[in-house]
Formats: sequence, structure tokens, C-alpha cells
Amino acid sequence: MPIQRRSLRFAGLLSGLFILSACWAAAQTPLKTVNSPEGGKIMYGAVDGATTQANGMASVLRAVHNNCGERPQVGRVFKFRGTDMVGVFFTVVNHSAGNAKVAGLVVAATNGPKVEAALVSDDASRFGKTANPMLKELFTAWHPGGGAAAAGSPASQSSAAPASTSAAAKNPGPVPTLHTVSASDNSATIGVPDGWTFDQRSGHGTMVMTGPRGEQIALSMTRTAIDPTNPQQMQLRRSRMPVMQGTIVYPFRGDMEKSFPDLFQAWRRANGMPPAKLQVDEIKPMQALQGNHCVIANGHMDPDGKGMQIFSDYMCAFDPSKYNGMYLVTLSHSIFPDEQERSTVQAVVGSWKVNQQVVSQQTAAAIQQSNDNTQALIKQNQMQVDRIHQIGQQATARMQATEAANDAQHAGYWAQQDSNARNSQGFSNYLLDQTVVQDNNMYNNGTIGHGTVWNSTADALVKADPNRFEIVDTPNYWRGIDY
Repeated sequence: MPIQRRSLRFAGLLSGLFILSACWAAAQTPLKTVNSPEGGKIMYGAVDGATTQANGMASVLRAVHNNCGERPQVGRVFKFRGTDMVGVFFTVVNHSAGNAKVAGLVVAATNGPKVEAALVSDDASRFGKTANPMLKELFTAWHPGGGAAAAGSPASQSSAAPASTSAAAKNPGPVPTLHTVSASDNSATIGVPDGWTFDQRSGHGTMVMTGPRGEQIALSMTRTAIDPTNPQQMQLRRSRMPVMQGTIVYPFRGDMEKSFPDLFQAWRRANGMPPAKLQVDEIKPMQALQGNHCVIANGHMDPDGKGMQIFSDYMCAFDPSKYNGMYLVTLSHSIFPDEQERSTVQAVVGSWKVNQQVVSQQTAAAIQQSNDNTQALIKQNQMQVDRIHQIGQQATARMQATEAANDAQHAGYWAQQDSNARNSQGFSNYLLDQTVVQDNNMYNNGTIGHGTVWNSTADALVKADPNRFEIVDTPNYWRGIDY
């Protein structure tokens, strides 16, 4: 009986994947399919109306969304080394096929004036084993831009690299089988490959793990920073007030593209680590709320004197407080020895999911604890005032200064968490070719209506009635509605 149920479920999954093929093909030029001996589904072809690779991938992901009944969870977009092709891993629950869990990879490439895309997908429990064989079959049949035509016979190539001189050969290694683990406080989950070690201290949405070859992944780390040029900080240093352990000391001025290397080294110093040899190959700014500055940086670094490795970082920093020069820095950091590990790192990062309900509860608890601590300090100092009025006044003044600093720090931290959620949703909307639209004529308990629609729908609404409809930028997303 267990075998029969498993067979029926897999048959339902394949049925759903064939429906996906029909759904995608119905709106454009028919796509080609390839039968994979390992199972799963392979499709490829030109994407009608797409002018960029991002458009092509978004079209495929929309088809997945429409077919499966829910938005796919996507990882970070990556580029196949030595080619112009880009790809992104995704997972989704296919509600039309018995709620089967599906994992896949979308690839997009330009072929002259056309944009072509391909999709390989399988049951999520099998995808780690079948992805590479499916890619081998795909690139044997699909040669976007003619780049794989000179690859020679794929039969002579390694199973880890389907064709050594083809676009498939630039595939960053096999996709691993992941085992989902949860932080001890249930604030987040992530997929961990065999042989990797998950740090049990992970929590509050932050996830940390290491691999057997020295790979390291640490997501959503947060540290307090101070600007040493702030007058109050300068006064504290003159009074020999020590800097709290783990605090970043850096005079940040808002330009993360220029500041990233130095701020990264300051982060290491705060961890008690020496400077690392750092080579930034690419750095791009990311859209963020006003006063918050984010970049994605890629390159090579030598963290321990044992040689250069590949790194990929996402870092954000708030503007320092004018009052005390304090600000927050968040960092998602991954480092791995060579390109063969890239797909593993991308798959792990793409599987990371934050339980926003738990994080919100933790936020509320932290705020309540802060308020309780403040009230306790007030009562304690009031007793001192009753005994010795003058000393009590001085103590109250010190308490108020401490409270202001703590409030600024806490406000910055929780604002950063909210900013991360907004930025993540904005990136997801960009990848899925979606836009948040505001309907000025729709009111619900005094609140103007917001909704997420495809870009084409948004453009049509705004053009038809610009006084009623308007595009909503990422910084203006509404919590609980748009993200």
C-alpha cells in the first residue's frame, strides 16, 4: 500500500507538470519537451514577448504560479560562469496535483533578438538527484545562441559537468539533496546538505551553517555600530568609556558601494578577527527604505590565510543617529572554495524561509522586556531620589540618556527587520514581473486599497485611469498587505 500511494502521488505530480507545459505553451509558441530517464520534466523554447532574460524567467515563474495555485519561492538569481545565461532555483506546492512539493530550476538566455527559457523540475524529494541528469539532457537538445553547438558528444563528459565546453559545463556543480532543519526558536527553516553542520545557536531569523570543504553560510546577521566621529561618541571615548564587545566602529556616510570593503573589515574586527584579503569583483545597490542602504557584493577573499575563496554578500546599513552616532548593520554572508560549490550554496540560501509570525512575537516580547527594564530602572532611581535628592537627579539624567540610546538601538533593529521583509518582497515582485497597485477609490475602514498584479495589468490600469490607480514603490509597501 505505501508503494501504491507513492506511485499515485508521483503520477499526480507528472500530471501537474504536463498541465504546466500546456499552461505555458497555450499563451505563446509551443515549447519543446525532453524525456528524462531519471524522471522529472524538461521544457524549453522561445518566450514570446520577452525582451530580457528577467522577463523570460518571470514568464516561466508566472506559469508555475498559475498552474500550481501559489507563488513559487525563489532563490537568488545567478549567472552561469563563462556564459550570458542566468538561472534561479525555486520550490512550490502544486495544489492542482495533490499538494505535491515541487522543486526546479529556470534558465534564461538570449538568442539574437529572442529570449529563450528552459525549465527542469521534479518532486522536491528527488530534485537533488535528478537535476544534473536533467540538465545534461536539456543542454544536449537545447543550444541557446548556438553556444553549445561546439560542445561535442556529451556522452564523453563527466556527470557533474554535462559538456565541458558547452553552456552546460558552466553549471556550478551538482544540486544537493537538502534536509530541512528549524532554528531552536522556530523563527526560520533552511535546507542543509549531507555533511554540513547547522549551528544550533541560530535564531531570531538568523541561520548559520558550515560545509565539509570550508563553506560558510550565515544569513540575516545583525550588529550594532557606532560612528566614532559623532560628538557624543567622542566624548565617551575621552571619558574612557569602553566600546561594548561586538560593536562595529566605523564612520559610515551612506555610500555602501564605496564603504562595503571597509565596513566588512570593521565587521570582522567586531568579531575579534583580523583583516581579510578582499577582492570585490562586482557590487550592486539594492532598493531600500529611505535612510537604509543595501548592496549585493560578489568576489573573492582569503578569510584565514589559506587561499582565496568565492564570496557573495548582502549587506545593509542604517544612517547613524545624530544623537549618539549609533546605527545597525545586517549581513548575509556566504563563502565557498570554488564554482563547483555554487549550486549547493544557492540551493541552501534559496531554501531559507523566515517565520514572520514568530519573529513578530519575538519583537513584541523584546519591546515589552525593554519597557519592563525601563520601568524597573525608573523605580530604582526614584528610590535614590527620595534618599538623596541631588544624587537622584543625576542618576535620573544618566538613566534617561541610557534609555534614549537603548530606544534608538531597538528602534533601528526592528526597523531593519521590517526593511528586510520589504526588500525581499520587492525583489520577488521584480523577478515574477509583478507590481503593487494602489486604488484610490477603494476604501476599507478608511484605508486605501492595495493589490499585487502582473506588470502588464498594472500598466493598463494606470493608463486607463491615472487619477484612480498608481504604482506603489517598495518603500511604500504596507505590512500585512503587500508583504
